[in-house]
Amino acid sequence: MSDTILSRCEAKGLRLTDQRRTIAGVLEASDDHPDVEVLYNRAASADPRISLATVYRTVKLFEEAGILEKHDFGDGRARYETADRDHHDHLIDLQSGEVIEFIDAEIEALQERIAEKLGYELKGHRLELYGVPKKAKP
Repeated sequence: MSDTILSRCEAKGLRLTDQRRTIAGVLEASDDHPDVEVLYNRAASADPRISLATVYRTVKLFEEAGILEKHDFGDGRARYETADRDHHDHLIDLQSGEVIEFIDAEIEALQERIAEKLGYELKGHRLELYGVPKKAKP
């Protein structure tokens, strides 16, 4: 990532309270795709004064500012990741809910060829695969 969530907030002129800074720090440290309740639990561990409503409002603010990207992986929970990350796709484990990020040059090339064949210039895409493990994980 070229910069931090906090620096992107500052660049967009967002007012950063201590609680918003804590939430931004939790998001920055996340290596998964947390939902609001997970974010709340992590942020409240760092600052018990943070309420669930504050996390909801902050996530909405960050999303509207283009700092966070919202995902719906079909489990009824909105999940979040920073919006400025390099392009990647997702494989969602339907048993555990784990979200696995991946990049595949063949898939990227195929999508370009399909768009070209249909007379389009591809400007973006989102690929989500849903599956279950073939073998039980140890």
